[in-house]
Amino acid sequence: MEEILDLLRQNARLSVEDIAAMTKKSAAEVQAAVKKLEDDGIILKYTAVVNPEKDSAAKDMVRAEIEIQVTPEREHGFDALADRIYRFPQVKSLYLMSGGYDLKVIIEGESLKEVALFVSSRLATLEGVRSTKTHFILKTYKENDIVYVERDRDNREGVTA
Repeated sequence: MEEILDLLRQNARLSVEDIAAMTKKSAAEVQAAVKKLEDDGIILKYTAVVNPEKDSAAKDMVRAEIEIQVTPEREHGFDALADRIYRFPQVKSLYLMSGGYDLKVIIEGESLKEVALFVSSRLATLEGVRSTKTHFILKTYKENDIVYVERDRDNREGVTA
């Protein structure tokens, strides 16, 4: 199962037949394994990774990382507040953190004003939120093991004397 999962992590477009050939399993075995991974909630979604610098719609979006300090709820801890936060469509990612703050939220909006308004009127006003600190993402160099920047490489060999 892990071998199949690793192959799909690298390329979710691999066919069952390709995975079968790579793992020396039958196509039926691979199909059953993939179905089990999906049914067990291990594979949640298949998606394309798009370079935001080259996608005109994504290029114009404003992304921000927000640090949130919260007061955990009795008997629910951080989960109840996290549930309220991740339901906002602007929220792309939400993490429980250790250290100086409790939750890290990645959000997207169409403008700086829209992001600032979301933070001030929606996030900061939630019961249990003690403070927020917003950091605007200016450029993505690498995310989820994918490097987004293209470097002009000098392929000439060096000469030593």
